Amino acid sequence: MHIHILGICGTFMGGIALLARAAGHTVTGCDANVYPPMSTQLEEQGIRLTEGYGVEQLAFKPDVFVVGNAISRGNPLLEAILDQGLPYVSGPQWLAENVLQGRWVLAVAGTHGKTTTTSLLAWILEDAGLKPGFLVGGVPKNFGLSARLGETPFFVIEADEYDTAFCDKRSKFVHYRPRTVILNNLEFDHADIFADLGAIETQFHHLVRTVPRLGRIVANGAEPALERVLARGCWSELEWFNDAADWSVAEGGTENEVVVRHQGKEIGRRCLPLSGRHNRANALAAIAAARHVGITPDVALDALTRFEGVKRRLELRGTCNGIAVYDDFAHHPTAITLTIEGMRRQVGDARILAVLEPRSNTMKLGVMKDQLPASLTQADEVFCYGAQLGWDAAGALAPLGEKARVMDDLGEMVAAIVAEARPGDHILVMSNGGFGGIHQKLLDALAGQALAG
Repeated sequence: MHIHILGICGTFMGGIALLARAAGHTVTGCDANVYPPMSTQLEEQGIRLTEGYGVEQLAFKPDVFVVGNAISRGNPLLEAILDQGLPYVSGPQWLAENVLQGRWVLAVAGTHGKTTTTSLLAWILEDAGLKPGFLVGGVPKNFGLSARLGETPFFVIEADEYDTAFCDKRSKFVHYRPRTVILNNLEFDHADIFADLGAIETQFHHLVRTVPRLGRIVANGAEPALERVLARGCWSELEWFNDAADWSVAEGGTENEVVVRHQGKEIGRRCLPLSGRHNRANALAAIAAARHVGITPDVALDALTRFEGVKRRLELRGTCNGIAVYDDFAHHPTAITLTIEGMRRQVGDARILAVLEPRSNTMKLGVMKDQLPASLTQADEVFCYGAQLGWDAAGALAPLGEKARVMDDLGEMVAAIVAEARPGDHILVMSNGGFGGIHQKLLDALAGQALAG
């Protein structure tokens, strides 16, 4: 089969491309922004990429066009496909029908922590010798790629609640029909497609409805929204984590040591290469879910001691003149809070310079601007990129006083950060996009400052 993917350089659609190629299909694709690292990863797999959405791509004559959810009506290639009555399908539907059918799918859903938890779960299965397939919205360092077909029936997938495609406004995850599900947490997000939290809860219950009776749901007992979702009906085995009566985790007596308990009984403790309470919860959820496929908690804990992390999750991009620059995907106020909290645990009293780009659709709408000051309180200095926002970032961050600065010019922002930074500082960059390559710009500017000094 020849498939041509519209929006191929997105993490999810790029993952589908890798899976399709591994399954023996001919894969081509296009995107408005064909750039590394996804373009490099795809081209190394022999996947031909086209810049833009020109109608001349109809000449490729694929068996089917796979349409990413970033593609909207008005896109010239999509309009030509519709006008000519050519076969097309959404990415999640193609994945479900061509890769997931007949497999034991382990899905990880939630507002926060999906990528990390999916990576943790995939690594536990891999370390236990189960050789799973996976599709992750990031690049787990243990694997070095975001998607793999796998050699066994097991397939671990990051289950996103965002809508499927222009023609299918259900959440992506309803297509996956998982046998094991982690419901990690649930808050309001994606204000561009959901009116309120209740609308997202409905989509999560649609996911719950697809889990078979012999399936298992591992849900966060500290989340009232998930309790409401499951109160609507649950027909599968149900286990709670972050719940003293079921699965719980606590700090141990040494740094980064975790103690895991099941039904009140301690079943293991290890020092894990993860920081922050959110990552302890992510690890606990992965351990509980892995048990459903026969991996004991002790084996799972051992695997997690060898977990190397995920790119763009508190990823150290470089150090210059004693100043460290990190990259993180955080963009929702809760994620920002937890990310800074995790870094604070790592660095103690050292200064944290938080650099934020509020570029997600929800953040651009300003729906959560009033929550930003509280999410940034543990940072010593805050730099916010305010270009192309529809709201007053300086006004929103005013409660932080003089420690918050908003700038619309990226070059000026880099100069201001470098002027403020001093040896021993930690510069934490948070964005769900490329942020104009600011990480390398900061490292280059720091290096230039050191040479000039």
